[in-house]
Order: sequence, then C-alpha cells, then structure tokens
Amino acid sequence: MTDSGYFIAFEGGDGAGKSTQVRRVAEALEAAGREVVVTRQPGGTTLGAALRDLVLHGGALTPRAEALVFAADKAQHVEEVILPSLARGAVVVTDRYVDSSVAYQGAGRALGAQEVADLQAWAVGGLMPHLTVVVDVDPATGRQRRGGTDDRMESEADAFHVAVREHFLAMAKGEPHRYLVVDGTASPDEIAERVHARLVDEGVL
Repeated sequence: MTDSGYFIAFEGGDGAGKSTQVRRVAEALEAAGREVVVTRQPGGTTLGAALRDLVLHGGALTPRAEALVFAADKAQHVEEVILPSLARGAVVVTDRYVDSSVAYQGAGRALGAQEVADLQAWAVGGLMPHLTVVVDVDPATGRQRRGGTDDRMESEADAFHVAVREHFLAMAKGEPHRYLVVDGTASPDEIAERVHARLVDEGVL
C-alpha cells in the first residue's frame, strides 16, 4: 500500500477513546514516512464544522433531519477532503464515518439501519474505509469517562447508547475482513499495538 492511499475510520460509542487512538496511529504512520490526513465527522470542512455545531449543540432536530444533516456533512467531506487525499497516496484517518450514522440514527434513533446505510452510501458515493477500528466500551464506562459534559447525542439515555453499541458490534461481526474490534477498557498502549499489528498485516506499516 505504499504507493496508494489508505482509508482508516475509528468508530465506537461516546467516551470510547477514539481520539487518542486516532492520534496514536497518525504518529506511527508519519514515523513510517506516510503522509497522513487526520479528520473527523461531523466536521473536517467549513460546512462540516457548521453542521457539527448545529446537530450537536443547536436546537431540536427530528431523527430524519438529523440523519440528513450527517449525510450532507459526509458528502462534502468525501469530495473536499477524503478523495483528494487518497488520490495523492495519503493515509486518511477519520474519527467517525458512515458507520456512526448507521448505528446512531439507524439503530439508536430506530430509523432503520438499512435505510440509513443506503442514504450514507449514496452521500459518499459508495466510498468505504479499507479498515474500520471499533473501540468498544459499554455505555456506563463511556458516560463515566465523559464526566458531566454531554452534547445532545451524548446526553441520550443508556438504552440509546446500548442500541448503538450493539449495532457497531453487529456490523463488525458481519464483515470481519474490514473491521478490527478492540477492547476500549484496555490501556491506550495495548489498543495502539493491536491497531499497529493490523496495519502491518495490511501492508500499510
């Protein structure tokens, strides 16, 4: 994979520790001489930043409106950031991608996982990560780690977050070749080592 781009997404519930692992894998890739583009969703573009503030900190949104806002963010993100980066051979590392919408809006909001997956696939033109790392923690652990500061999504009841977690795990079970599930209660070093080993196997490191 040294002469072509590679796309990695980190997924998982709120408070799982994704951001730490995004930083760790980016450092390892850069040390290996790869160009790395780190981004996040929602966000990562000017439009995405505005949509992120709207959906996480703005007024009430219906579940369908929420799903459409996230789809718009990803459509812009893919065209503006991800595709150009992959085309020049960079490794793109994103904190959340389409699986978050499928889990949060499809399962958590009960809009229908397949319906949301179809919407997301259309928004991103079918672009899927080469590797999706699910950092798995139970909702109680995630809530404890976040402390008392929650955005609109994080403040949902535990039943919502349980549905989200279960769907992440179900997606990973269905496509083990594309996923790596790691125990989010393990130490950051242990998690980073597992991700590093998978990327060595993939020929990225």
